[in-house]
Amino acid sequence: MKKIYATLLVGSSIAMSGTFMDAAWAQAMCRAWNNNATLSGKLGKWAKNNGGKGYKIVRMYRDGCGKASAIELQIAPKGGKAVCIKAGKASAQKANYDVDYMMHAKDKDWTCMGKGSFGCGAMGAMMSGKLKFKGPKLEAMGVMSPFGAFLKLTGSVPGDKKSCPK
Repeated sequence: MKKIYATLLVGSSIAMSGTFMDAAWAQAMCRAWNNNATLSGKLGKWAKNNGGKGYKIVRMYRDGCGKASAIELQIAPKGGKAVCIKAGKASAQKANYDVDYMMHAKDKDWTCMGKGSFGCGAMGAMMSGKLKFKGPKLEAMGVMSPFGAFLKLTGSVPGDKKSCPK
């Protein structure tokens, strides 16, 4: 019975994933991305702009936990869609910020963006400085609606903010 219960938890995209923005959370976020029609369906062309490596790197971290705690999603173009192919602790691979992204914010701002609260949508978060962002800004501006869906998705993946990722 324990084995069946564990399998159900692991297979669920909403299973408790530990600490907010740890490796397990990143993997749950990857599954959530692939199940989100806006992100997987509307960003196929965006995912193709990957500097020739076959995928884009999207890195994130919590300001209070520091850059060394960053996680990443690797997003690849597949069949006209943008598919999350790998996620976890940020790899040692150097990001190319002509095509890749790095985002960080305070926990209270991640919470606000994850709820989609007033002033915490994609444009508002970037313009107000709630979300610090490195990457191709013009490209991001061109996909602002899906980017907003991504920020809101961070609030739908369970994760505890009481401690930093290990």
